[in-house]
Amino acid sequence: MKTAMELALARIELMKTIDPDSVHWQMFKDNYLEKEREQIVKAFNDGHNADVGHIDKAWEYYNQTYNQNK
Repeated sequence: MKTAMELALARIELMKTIDPDSVHWQMFKDNYLEKEREQIVKAFNDGHNADVGHIDKAWEYYNQTYNQNK
């Protein structure tokens, strides 16, 4: 499953308005994808009262849900 951000960035690349091999574009994507990962994990933790064991479960959830194609 791809996140909304991954789908949006892929669509931008298809529009040929940027050079997908550009170092600046890659840095831009990496930055926003990392922010999205943090938001997903924070949302998961907030929904589970963020006790100690849930932080690891949040990353496990993220990886199982979104990192399948990487």
